[in-house]
Amino acid sequence: MSDQHAEPEADASAPRATESGTPKGAAIDGIAAQLRAAVTSGLTRPRQYREQQLDGLERMLLQNVSLWEAALAADLGKSEVEAHLSEIAFTVGEAKHARRQLWRWMLPAPVPLPLALQPALGRTVAEPLGATLVIAPWNYPLQLALGPLVGAIAAGNAVLLKPSEVAPATSALLARLMPAYLDPRSVRVIEGGVPDTTALLEQRWDLIFYTGNSRVARIVAAAAAKHLTPTVLELGGKSPAYVHRSADIAVAADRIAWGKWLNAGQTCVAPDHIRVDREVADELVDELRRATAEQLGDARTSPDYSRIINGEHLARLQSMLEGGTVVTGGDADADQRYLAPTILTDVDADAPAMQEEIFGPILPVLPVDGVDGFIDAMRGRDKPLALYVFARDREVVRRVERETSSGALGVNVAVAHYGAKSLPFGGVGESGMGRYHGRFSFEAFSHRKAVLSKPAAIDTLRVIYPPFTELRAAITKRIMG
Repeated sequence: MSDQHAEPEADASAPRATESGTPKGAAIDGIAAQLRAAVTSGLTRPRQYREQQLDGLERMLLQNVSLWEAALAADLGKSEVEAHLSEIAFTVGEAKHARRQLWRWMLPAPVPLPLALQPALGRTVAEPLGATLVIAPWNYPLQLALGPLVGAIAAGNAVLLKPSEVAPATSALLARLMPAYLDPRSVRVIEGGVPDTTALLEQRWDLIFYTGNSRVARIVAAAAAKHLTPTVLELGGKSPAYVHRSADIAVAADRIAWGKWLNAGQTCVAPDHIRVDREVADELVDELRRATAEQLGDARTSPDYSRIINGEHLARLQSMLEGGTVVTGGDADADQRYLAPTILTDVDADAPAMQEEIFGPILPVLPVDGVDGFIDAMRGRDKPLALYVFARDREVVRRVERETSSGALGVNVAVAHYGAKSLPFGGVGESGMGRYHGRFSFEAFSHRKAVLSKPAAIDTLRVIYPPFTELRAAITKRIMG
């Protein structure tokens, strides 16, 4: 999920103290090797241990609900309902699902074998990768920190969690509560900024899971490459919505508005902009204004509308209002970190809002000439994390599915696919690599080891041992063909 924040530089020369009084640098040194020892010793492998850690994570959330609500309100102005919908309850659900399904996920998976190898048995066995590093973003500072952690624990790994310092209240609460609920021999938290993350990336990890923007992802990937460390990169991009003239325009507006204004647009899978058939563009804009008013009323005083993470991001978003006509919204309050839900029309192709991921409550609406116009507009662009098509014409939906590429496709709905544990979540190309959620999280943090077992009593392989007589050569060619 894209994190548009360019993290501020800090003074790397002066190590900061942790709560225990240990200098931060000392806590970081060698931490990957320490965590790896928890896996190689066998500590994290038993199913019971993994279930205990998942249960501890769930209790940490449920026994401190008011603290999590307060932290999320301080960082992002989230209401209690939104805090539960998108962060607390969402993550509890992930942990519960993993704990209930873990025995099934851990079972060896039998695989068919060719006749040439018979008699034999083949299976794959899921192994923990080892010491894993999870680097979380600020926009969903609880869910996007603990969601990957669920998968790492379920797969039997040790984990170092690096929460985002840009959401300081949530980061501090994670650092304070996690040691009380999770075994610090296998799960640890390090707070800090760029120097601390850099120091962590210098160590050898067995997997790095990063959620954020593509610029930092390249830094993470380069650091991982030095140790041939695999990565999961959850990024973002300009996820479009396409509204065809056959769509139910009112329903499309309701669902797009909800997905866009959630967390004040600071959501990686939020509709970044809309492309709409020219003949229904005005109708859609009117319906978007209606839907926004119905859902939020006066957004400035609405308890259900979040705030921009900080002043730097607010200023960046305000600069994106140039090059288009503000139909509704546009007003801001720096002291409150507030930017109104804003709809833009008459947007220039080179307008700031069309040059990078918006990641905020600004919604450009651009007319196109039918599905051909939409597909043409997508060609040559980076593949987005999500794409949404609103149409009742099934052939239009089929064409968008076949002729575009994206991390996910939503048909007549926006954002909601993120909540389906049975669906993989991840990007493609510039929007990321790797996938997680539900069983996909378990697999992301596992190595699938191939196991082939063949009885010694009957050595059918003898026919392929040299010397290759004419008969053996004929048999070998036949069974291997």
